Amino acid sequence: MREAVVAEKNTGGAAGAAGRAPTADRADAIRNVVLVGHSGAGKTTLAEQLLAATGTVQRAGRVEDGNTVSDFDEVEVRQQRSVNLAVAPLVHNGIKINLLDTPGYADFVGDLRAGLRAADAALFVVSASEGIDGLTQMLWEECSQVGMPRAVVITKIDHQRADFDEVLTTCQDVFGDGVAPLYLPVITNGHVNGLIGLLSQKFYNYATGTRTEKEPGAEYAAQIEERRGELIEGIIQESEDESLMERYLEGEPIDTKVLVEDLEKAVARGSFYPVLCSGLGVGAQEILEIMTQGFPSPLEHPLPEITDLSGKPVKGIACDPDGPLVAEVVKTTSDPYVGRISLVRVFSGTLRPDMTVHVSGHGLADRGHEDHDVDERIGTLTCPLGKQQRPAAKGVAGDIVAVAKLSRAETGDTLSEVDQPLLMTAWAMPDPLLPVAIRAKSKADEDKLSQALARLVAEDPTLRLENNAETRQLVLWCMGEAHTDVLLDRLSKRHGVEVERVELRVPLRETFGGRCQAMGRNVKQTGGHGQYAICHLEVEPLPSGGGFEFVDKIVGGVVPRQFIPSVEKGVRAQMERGVVAGYPMVDVRVTLYDGKAHSVDSSDMAFQIAGQLALKEAAAKVPTLLLEPVDELSVLVADDYVGSVMSDLSSRRGRVLGTEPVGTGRTLVKAEVPELEITRYAIDLRSMSHGTGTFQRSFLRYEPLPPNLASKVAATAD
Repeated sequence: MREAVVAEKNTGGAAGAAGRAPTADRADAIRNVVLVGHSGAGKTTLAEQLLAATGTVQRAGRVEDGNTVSDFDEVEVRQQRSVNLAVAPLVHNGIKINLLDTPGYADFVGDLRAGLRAADAALFVVSASEGIDGLTQMLWEECSQVGMPRAVVITKIDHQRADFDEVLTTCQDVFGDGVAPLYLPVITNGHVNGLIGLLSQKFYNYATGTRTEKEPGAEYAAQIEERRGELIEGIIQESEDESLMERYLEGEPIDTKVLVEDLEKAVARGSFYPVLCSGLGVGAQEILEIMTQGFPSPLEHPLPEITDLSGKPVKGIACDPDGPLVAEVVKTTSDPYVGRISLVRVFSGTLRPDMTVHVSGHGLADRGHEDHDVDERIGTLTCPLGKQQRPAAKGVAGDIVAVAKLSRAETGDTLSEVDQPLLMTAWAMPDPLLPVAIRAKSKADEDKLSQALARLVAEDPTLRLENNAETRQLVLWCMGEAHTDVLLDRLSKRHGVEVERVELRVPLRETFGGRCQAMGRNVKQTGGHGQYAICHLEVEPLPSGGGFEFVDKIVGGVVPRQFIPSVEKGVRAQMERGVVAGYPMVDVRVTLYDGKAHSVDSSDMAFQIAGQLALKEAAAKVPTLLLEPVDELSVLVADDYVGSVMSDLSSRRGRVLGTEPVGTGRTLVKAEVPELEITRYAIDLRSMSHGTGTFQRSFLRYEPLPPNLASKVAATAD
């Protein structure tokens, strides 16, 4: 950032020959920067420009050509968009920068959150031709809550529809106070010639392909004065020198070096957010200077909460290469040739090849990650550059490295000393709310499916696997349709397992719609030992949530005492199987009031069968109701979409319970909605709210299914 004022030196800071892994021995020589922005904003292209500017790669790749460093997965190449978190380290002026390129589509928010966890600062990428989407705004608010330092890069300033001034105004409106540009683009006939540094008041000309410095033209004087004044006032407001504002208002010139120092401090503590710009061949050097001089090193970024395995907080751990080892697996991938690869952020201590570490994973059992504590040996350490894995001698506190063949380590796990096992508090991860039922296409696929799904679950904490015993379906709970497509693609291409999607079955219930009496008669005498059991039952419905009651009113021993439990067992077995559509029966009271037995042919099994027959006969006498599960929904949306959301919920047979404001510009809508109506609500809400809406669901109760829907379900019952 200093060169933004002093001379903005035209130095590349190249790491050397492309392919050589950059190293860092000290945390203060490392910057971990995550690129955040909506899909298509230009994050991957920006990463390519920075890699080329530092000599890390010989030439910047193109997303359209499928040859970029960070979009190396075959799905990304095919779809021309990022779906994975990727790391691209580079070196500028002796500082190692770990660039974390994240997906910009909401379905892959798990990788995006992993990038935020591993980073110490965020570079928000906004397209000059498209502006800001809802997801980017939500992530800005998340970063604000944790005080993460941020800067904004407006990309595609050379696009034919680009409007730098309009997008800058949008950024200031949406992101709030403290957002101010450091440079202004100079555009002639749609071509970006260079940048004007507002603090240095110099024009950096890129017209010839290399940067040269000159005085800006007189036609820019008024614009420079206005924007420069806004920038200086913003910096002074963040200054720790309270006299600076008074001196400035009195007309005293403020030393540029003082302004730069205050700017760097404000950026590092996350209270001032400089805006830069990027186009073809323009802006890379300026962005590199912001990252190396304005963004904090790992030493300045607080560590996540650390506890022992019992949950007791552990104090005194800092970003120290000589401290106790505390590292976290931020991403797990399965390579068909190398095996499992764990991307690890080292928060304390030093990770070395061949050392033994303790691997702890807790708190994600609901998503298929059982709690585990094991010791594992570190194999080869590498410094990833996209898909390249370059050998690394060690990973010091603050750095990011990859570890091969940690067989038990999963995304979110903590690596620590064997004799001092520790646990890092898990980062926030949204619940997957789109259920997708699948089945293997063949017996061979079925044999491989379990292992392949286990690998996917280990890689992706936003995926939840459910084997529903009631519906006998295998269900993947995903973040959205695009997430589902990528998972099924990986099953097929990476693991060689072919599956097909099937219609999701919602687990319903059955109950009786009235009271009646019925007889179960199981009499079979074909010579020798036969079966003899007759029971008379009265069935009646119970209120919702009443469960099952069995009442014994046998008098005079007409049914021997040892066979009364047999009748109850038979009734329970038939209730589990259902009597209409194959769903379990609930909320029923069954009274055994009469029966007959035989001294020789009566048996436990005979009375079980009689109890089942009696329940079936009762179902033929009175209406049998199908019950559907009803969920309580809490939908958080921007105020602009509240009306649409409430109308949509009503159209889904939902009952809106009320609304309440949450923060500024958002409303929480609460409603009760049948599960049958919200199996695809994750997709529909995203479309309705332009990606800004979120929701939570929890089971509430069972209610009768409307007759027209009940008849359809009964007709299609197995």
